Parts: sequence; C-alpha cells; structure tokens
Amino acid sequence: MMNKKLLSFTLIFLCGCSQPIKKADGFYTESLHKVKKSNKGIVVAAHPLATKAGVQMLAQNGNAIDAAVAAAFTLAVVEPSMSGIGGRTLILIYSPKTGYHGIDATTSAPNDYDYENAPKKRYGYPSIGVPGVVKGLTKALSEHGTMQRNDVMAPAIQIAEDGHSLIFGEAMRQAYVNEQLNEFEGTRQHFLNSDGSSRQPGQWVKQKDLAKVLKAIAEEGSDVFYKGWIAEKIVEDNIANGGVLSLKALEEYEALDAEIVKGNYRDNELIGLWMPSYGAITIEALQILEAYKNKLSNNQEWGESVYHAIERAYLDRREQNTLEDAKRFTSKEWAKKRAAEIHNEQTYIQWEELPESFTAAMGHTTHLTVVDKNGMIAVLTQTVGTTMGSKVATPGLGFVYAQTLGGYLGEVKAGQRAASHISPLIVAKDGNPFLGLGAAGGSRIPSSIVAVISRIVDQGYDLEQAMGMPRVQPIDGGIDIEFTANEGFTLADSAYFSELGHNVTVQRKPAKFGRIHAVMKDSNNGGWVGVADSDWEGSADSPK
Repeated sequence: MMNKKLLSFTLIFLCGCSQPIKKADGFYTESLHKVKKSNKGIVVAAHPLATKAGVQMLAQNGNAIDAAVAAAFTLAVVEPSMSGIGGRTLILIYSPKTGYHGIDATTSAPNDYDYENAPKKRYGYPSIGVPGVVKGLTKALSEHGTMQRNDVMAPAIQIAEDGHSLIFGEAMRQAYVNEQLNEFEGTRQHFLNSDGSSRQPGQWVKQKDLAKVLKAIAEEGSDVFYKGWIAEKIVEDNIANGGVLSLKALEEYEALDAEIVKGNYRDNELIGLWMPSYGAITIEALQILEAYKNKLSNNQEWGESVYHAIERAYLDRREQNTLEDAKRFTSKEWAKKRAAEIHNEQTYIQWEELPESFTAAMGHTTHLTVVDKNGMIAVLTQTVGTTMGSKVATPGLGFVYAQTLGGYLGEVKAGQRAASHISPLIVAKDGNPFLGLGAAGGSRIPSSIVAVISRIVDQGYDLEQAMGMPRVQPIDGGIDIEFTANEGFTLADSAYFSELGHNVTVQRKPAKFGRIHAVMKDSNNGGWVGVADSDWEGSADSPK
C-alpha cells in the first residue's frame, strides 16, 4: 500500500436546492417527478421546462431525438450557466432499426489558431472557440429525428420570448460569477439587471434577442448561425474584443459522425463515444474494476476498488490520440495490466501537470437522456465549460460562448476539437440496451457513471437506488468520498480509507460527485424508468 498519510478530513454540509416545478408567485415550488415509469417514453433533463419540452415532442408522436433536441434547445434558454447554443455537445443514439450512432459537435479552435502565441485567458473573448451545438442538434434532428425543426424548437422559442421564472439554482450560479459577467457588455445586457446586480430566484426573465436567434435557426437552419447575419455579428464582436473567430472559421465548422467505442463489464455490453468524448476512459475504468477482482460487498471495499479503477483509467486521459489507442484502452488485456499496477503500487497521476479542467473540484455541464415508446435512446451531454462559460455574450444575440481556448482544457491546437470528460453511455445485455446514462460534472462525469453502473451490476440496486448511493473521486493526494443522509460514507469509513494511506475529504455538497440523468428498462412491466439526479433541479416525465 501507499505510505500512510495523516488523515486530512473535511466535512461539508450544504443543503440541496429545493426541487421546484410549478410556479407560484414567481417561484417554482411543487415537488418534481424525480422518478418516472412509463411505456410511452421518458425524458430526463436538468430543468423541468426542458423535460416538459421533450415530453411534448413524444406526445406528438415524435421520437427520442425529436424530444432530446427540443429539450436541449430549451436548456439553452433556461439553464445558460451550464450550456447553450454557443457551446458544445456530444450525442449517443441507439435506434432499434439502425443501431448505434454518435454525433460530435464539440467546440474547436479555428484552423489558423496559434496556441503558442495566443493569450492564455481562462475566460473572456480569447477563450472562445467555434461553437458546435447548433450544428450538432440540427444534424441529429435531420438525420435521426422525425419532426420539423420549427415544431421541435417551438417550446424554446416560446419560453425565450414570453419568459420564465428563474429557478433557484440557476439564479445562484449566475450570481456566483456576477463580477466576471459585469466585465462584458453582452453579459451585462442579457444576464444582469440594469444596475449590474444578479437576477433573483423567481424573477421573470424574457430573452427577446435569444428568441430572435432561435427563430432564425428554426426557419433557416444552421447556416444562418454559421454563415448568415448571426455569424456576422459573432465575428464582428469577437474581432473587436480580442477574439480569434472569423467568418471562415464558422463556415468551415461541421458536426461530425462520432466513432463508437465498445467494451464489456461482467457480460454487459458498454457502448460509448471516442474522442473528444471520454467514453473509452469510462469503459476502461469499468473493465479495470472487473479485472481488479476485489470484493464489492460493502461501501468500504466498493469505494476503495472504484477509486483505484478510476485513478488508473485517468492515467490514460492524455494518451487518447488514435483509434489504435481506443482499441487498446477498451481491451481486457489493458484493463488487466492496469489492475495489476494497483496490487503492485505502480504508476500514479501527476496532478501538477494536468490542465484545470482535469482537476477542478466542481464540474459543470448539463445532461439529458430520452427513451421513446419504440426503444430508441438519445443520450446527450452539452456544455459551455465552467459556470457561464467564457462569461461573454454578444450584444443583441443573447447567449454565452463556451470556454474552449486559452488553456482551461489544456493545449487546443489549430483545428482541434476540445476534448473533455463528457461520456454518454449505453449498456446492453445480449444486444438489447437496458440502460442509458450520462452526467454533468467535469472530471467527475466518468467516475459518477462508473459508480452507478457498478451499483446496479455488482450490488443489485435498481436505478433510483444506485443513483442515490454515495460516490468516490480520486483527487490530488487523496480521495473524495460522499457523505449523504442515507447510506453515505461515514466518519468510520473515512478512518478506514485513511488507514489505507489516503488523505480523505468527506463531502456533502450538492452536485459534487456528478449529476446523472438516466433511463433503465423496467424488469417488472417491460416499460422504462427514468431517474433525475437528486442533487439537481432536473426532472423525469413522460406523455400521459
């Protein structure tokens, strides 16, 4: 084992946000559906209005992609701190007719970008790359959806135009970065009160400029964003303020077909996306956990094993370059090699060499999962980086741009897409998908997914139970373990991990260990169950 270290113990208690859905006097107050069972399809998303938008598509006989795209555009309106049309998205799709598909619409550096000489700014105009969400969502809809763009985008446009009551968590997140938002004209205009103060929970927010942009996309398609008047305003604003975007960079951008990667965990098939997603790393971690052959019968043994599996898989994050690397990292032979290193006390993460996005204590992003009545599944993760992304919005457009350049994600070379921990995943048995999930939470996305899958497969929990169980995360010099009111790690557990040589941080902070939204086949009635993470304000719902 590692040299024994002194117990470094921190216990953080923060009450989670109330779980609102129905507006009363400007506030959402009634309890959401955190769990929903149905054979008519289910939408699970990070905001109740996004869930509602997706359900509307299912109710109109739309498929999982129609619903996912409607929910994703709505999240761009109601949860701009986490994602938006100035950001990036990755989508994993299962169709009973055509199998698995992936869409890569991550932000990228322009083809003429010079990383060495570019300003190293973690936010502001120099951090803005080419947005991908609009291309990604419209590609998904045109290739895999069934409904018209105008119909699918209608809920988002209506909410932007007519307004909505600002949910508590979103108000708090925007307030957290108030100082940075005040630095830029566009974010002052679109996301703050006229005196520069942050909007309050329950405040009614109308976004007329964003509605105009969304209407243009709905009517004209993605070209208006990448080649038309929206592109012109984006570039004019960027160039005037030290950014690197050009009309050429926007015109050249395309959403791509993502490579599918596959693995196997205890005879369950794992399906994810290759770079710039970290699907291979998530699969690798699960296969290391299987090869480790440690007991997983209680929280202590489980936590120690998952910690080691994640830590070993994370050694390969920066080594993902070619499809040969994908084959290697998702092979059982590689998993056995990494598992052997655990027993032999070999190879540890060099934390000081990693970019900020690999080590940040709090992650961001949004995730949604949809299954329709025919068994089609859409697993979609989109983000703008940290809270409110670059902190920049172009005056008159109404959306923030993602953090991409400047070093937050590490070195992003000319034309390169921004790799991140985003990892939509589907689990199947005998060729039949039974679980679709993904997460928000930065570097804690893969570890949260691994935790839930292991709780289901190894410990026999149902989806709701598995998502409510505590999680672990490797950190610089130690281990984060989750304290929860029910069945969480305890002070005795922290002492156990300390005795094994870890510095231990016990956390009770909402969304500290990733935020999962998932659907799973209901073995009792042949339908599905959808579960929204209890640490966030999302919901699960279905057509009536």
